[in-house]
Amino acid sequence: MSRLRVSLPPLHTLTAESQVSFARLQAKEGQVKEAGEASLMQLGQMPKAPAVECFLHPEDSLLASIELPALAPAKVSAAVACAAQALILGPSDSLYVAHSPRDSDGQVHISWLPREALAQLGQVLEQAGLKLRGLYPAPYALPVPAAGQLTACLQDQHLLLRHSPQQGSVQPLPEDALQALLANGAGLQWVGEAAPQGALEQLPDSCRWTGQAPTWGLHGGVQNNSARQQGWGRAAALCAVALVVWTLGLNLYAARQAAQGQQLKAQMSQRVQQVFPELPVILNPLQQARQQLAARQSGSSGDAPQSFNSLVQQASNAMPFVIGGVEQLNYENGELQLSLLSDTRVPPPDSGWQGLLSQAGLEASSGDQGWTLRAASGAATGAVPMEADDSEEDEDE
Repeated sequence: MSRLRVSLPPLHTLTAESQVSFARLQAKEGQVKEAGEASLMQLGQMPKAPAVECFLHPEDSLLASIELPALAPAKVSAAVACAAQALILGPSDSLYVAHSPRDSDGQVHISWLPREALAQLGQVLEQAGLKLRGLYPAPYALPVPAAGQLTACLQDQHLLLRHSPQQGSVQPLPEDALQALLANGAGLQWVGEAAPQGALEQLPDSCRWTGQAPTWGLHGGVQNNSARQQGWGRAAALCAVALVVWTLGLNLYAARQAAQGQQLKAQMSQRVQQVFPELPVILNPLQQARQQLAARQSGSSGDAPQSFNSLVQQASNAMPFVIGGVEQLNYENGELQLSLLSDTRVPPPDSGWQGLLSQAGLEASSGDQGWTLRAASGAATGAVPMEADDSEEDEDE
């Protein structure tokens, strides 16, 4: 598989249609397989285009070296940020700073660019359909020299120097810089034509692409909008799925709890009916059981229990909606007070249930505490149940 390398123009002029120099390198040998010029859009339309390694224009290749003491790896970035403030013109918050590992001499090599420029680069690459593999300053495309030597070339009136696998530099005044280097006896490996006198070796122009990429670069500051949008979209989808699952789980739990509550209530009513068979109907099992126990313990008897049972029976016959919906019931002086649960649905009076009570010799009145049942004026509290009325009519027939 091949590698694709691109030499970028100044970032402030970059568009998807910008013409760039590119080279395809063989993955294993690192030799140039193809070189030429094309727009970023054309490179993105090439079949099976690999992720691209971009090398900045010398104008954008801002490089420096700083000396740091031995620090834990987690603290190097913080130390670099503090030291870089003395080298950066402008607010440091608007710049992205990348740095190399600390070498054996205590040197850390840094580069920086405005975050806005890096974001624009990411948008252009996305528009061209290219994926970014790495972003490096211009000198890092050059071959790594032997120890004690430098690899150099000219690009757009700038002298590019590769010092080591992690260090490079850009000189804006190439003639003066070359004279100073040669005067100091620096061993130069020159890439391209017109090698200066005193250069140790002249390499073909194709070697300007074959350098080993450093272990650090500026690609961490390039924002990929599509990936970010895809990430937000995926996060939103996952949140929606989680919300649906949580809602379904909550509804299932509520339904299970409601079913268990109804089952427990039915079991309680059945148990109270077994213990107190004289109760005609169970409206509030716990409270009715307590009343029956209190009556037995006090030894009370006579018409009061019969009157209470008759009122409960007639209430259940005429008002079936109170069965299972009574929160509290009280019986005193021949009146039965029913406090209903808040979710109990009471039919309107004109639905006929008050007429059924009147036929049974009872009357009902509503109040703040619920409904009160009592014997109608001129009727006995122990009125005959409505079912009994039906049987008597059958006998008369």
